[in-house]
Amino acid sequence: MQAVGAIVEYNPFHNGHLWHLIQARAITGCPYVIGVMSGNFVQRGEPAILDKWTRAEMAVRCGMDLVLELPYVYAVRSAQYFAAGAVRLLSALGVVTHLCFGAEQADLAYLDKVATALAENKVNASIVRHLKKGGTYAAALSTAVEETGLVTGDTLKLPNNILAIEYLRAIKKYAPELAPVVVPRKAANYHDRTIAGPIASATAIRQTLIAGPKTRESVRQAVPAAALSLLEEKLRVGQGPVTLEQFAPLLLARLRSATAQWLESLPDVSEGLHYKILTAAQTATNLEEVIAAIKSKRYTRTRLQRILIHALLGVTKPDMALFDRTGPLYARVLAFNDQGRLLLKEIQRRTSIPVITKTTRFLNSHSRSRHVLNDLQVMLAYDTLATDLYVLGLPNHHYRSGGWDFRRSPLYIAAPPPPTAL
Repeated sequence: MQAVGAIVEYNPFHNGHLWHLIQARAITGCPYVIGVMSGNFVQRGEPAILDKWTRAEMAVRCGMDLVLELPYVYAVRSAQYFAAGAVRLLSALGVVTHLCFGAEQADLAYLDKVATALAENKVNASIVRHLKKGGTYAAALSTAVEETGLVTGDTLKLPNNILAIEYLRAIKKYAPELAPVVVPRKAANYHDRTIAGPIASATAIRQTLIAGPKTRESVRQAVPAAALSLLEEKLRVGQGPVTLEQFAPLLLARLRSATAQWLESLPDVSEGLHYKILTAAQTATNLEEVIAAIKSKRYTRTRLQRILIHALLGVTKPDMALFDRTGPLYARVLAFNDQGRLLLKEIQRRTSIPVITKTTRFLNSHSRSRHVLNDLQVMLAYDTLATDLYVLGLPNHHYRSGGWDFRRSPLYIAAPPPPTAL
């Protein structure tokens, strides 16, 4: 059995994602596609615009066979840890032979050369040196690699190139059995904010959806029909869109009642940043004001947003460090089709980690509140707590009750054969 893996967020699923799925099958020849997808909060430190089950169903309707959840402790992280967690999960399944990912520069030899250079101690030392001067990880990485003379230019400052390099680094370290396959991004750039045709960025689609019903007609051209009907239904009933600002009262309350010691315990908080957060939270009236008061070359928006989400959940540095050592401790199923059912049977035969289809067999709302949990339960507790807090941002208050993870089963979708063209 051969399967190609994809590491995704689908926030939301659009035509560019469909093209990536088609290419993954065509290039690798693999009959199965497995997605590892962020849950209800995504890498940029934002709530997903739609919940994880809806986004997983969109993917399966459009040709993915099986969607697994990337645990929160990897999903809301910088590129290095996001990539490592996802690659280790795919490797642990025992059936994945390829990893297919997109990049602005789809030159595997070039990207691999950069990934190899990053394994050198002098390059890592250079990255640390440039980070201390202020600026983003991407900029520090770009400068450090350019200093080697191997590559030049600004291509390493582009988000999908950075992720591609981190996937390659993770493969070298954790999953050498995975064959990497890179495909070029089609048309739209990651940060494009307008929809100008059938291929649009997820950023542009989210901004259009958030702007309100009057602007949403343009989204129809950028989302596959099989996913569009589900998207429109969720918007109609008030299960989206969800935005970070909807959590402002919760987060401002959390920050204003926090101690400096507690804030310092959050992942990504260092160098006195906790004092800046405390000061900003006292004067800000919304989250944008908190971020604007602190944001700088050193403290990027995405880093600050991740800190806010970690504060919402109460995540600690020791827990993050623990799970960076252990890797993913389970494979949690969100959605599958008939091909996915076959995959699951084979995965359960081969994998070294539990496959979770019923969360309450491992954790429930009562056991989650206990002080003594094993490592798997702690990891799963963050996933389930993330959902319980995420639903508080749903526009329709009737859907805001907790416990979704303990009541919902994986979605089976009798999907048609996968498409071979857009």
